[in-house]
Amino acid sequence: MSKSKIAITLEEKYIKELDHLVESRHYQSRSQAIQEAVEEKLQRIKRVRLSRECAKLDPSFEKAIAEEGITEDMNEWPEY
Repeated sequence: MSKSKIAITLEEKYIKELDHLVESRHYQSRSQAIQEAVEEKLQRIKRVRLSRECAKLDPSFEKAIAEEGITEDMNEWPEY
């Protein structure tokens, strides 16, 4: 995957914490730490969005549809 440079502005306290993580060898660089933080945040946003959409589903309706399809398909299967 290609990468691009960007400029960001952070509060000094976050920069100090990042530098401490780099100095303690938890991350190789500020860039690595920030990239992982962004990746984690984006994944969390996607999971929350998926959870919200799943919450909109009616479990009994979904089950009925699934079972209806299975029953019809099973009747078409050959006998073993």
